[in-house]
Amino acid sequence: MSIRRTHPGRPRLVPSRTAAPPREQVLHAAAQLFVTKGFAATSTREIAEQVGIRQASLYYHFTGKDEILAELLERSVRPTVDRVARIEQLTASESPETALYALALVDVQTLAEAPDNIGMLATHPDVTSSEAFDAFRSTRAELADAYGRLATRAAEPGVAPVADPRHLGEMLMHLVEVTTSLRGSGVPIDDTTAAVIAATCLRASGIPESRITTTALAAATVVDELCARDSGPTGSES
Repeated sequence: MSIRRTHPGRPRLVPSRTAAPPREQVLHAAAQLFVTKGFAATSTREIAEQVGIRQASLYYHFTGKDEILAELLERSVRPTVDRVARIEQLTASESPETALYALALVDVQTLAEAPDNIGMLATHPDVTSSEAFDAFRSTRAELADAYGRLATRAAEPGVAPVADPRHLGEMLMHLVEVTTSLRGSGVPIDDTTAAVIAATCLRASGIPESRITTTALAAATVVDELCARDSGPTGSES
């Protein structure tokens, strides 16, 4: 006796027992293809096949490749941007460099935990020339402004290597974005690696070495408190 299928299309490649919602499965498949094959060279048909759904089903979740890319790019920077205000609140009674160090730690964490190392997408020419990159550029600029603002507050007068806070912010972001390159090379992004990157940001901002060790301890406490609040019952501050 043959089993009659009740729905058109081939069986799903992804087991139905997976806990990920269909939209997340599409994002995951797209991220893998965009990172390894390239955005321009990947079709929505290939993404759908990777998930195990029909191409038409993909359009139920996204209007096309650009929308998928836009969301992936946002996920590589938005979690950090959304935490800037809380970092500044939690470090209000600390030294200015504590906020900068904490921001760098959080940003490293965002890039280290982003699925499929999606931070790499921002370095691909076919991505930077896409329409989807425009919204990401705006969000990234917010983060660069935060870096520049905090670094300018922390640096001693005349010590910061870059006078323009915007340029300093961009420079610090590039230092943190080495996280994606390290991931791509198979280097584990552990606490020690994150601390080295954050300390490098302070050195690049002209912070004396004598202040970095104490700053690291204070910033680690701030980040722990931030993570504890985020993982609370409601996922928000109490």
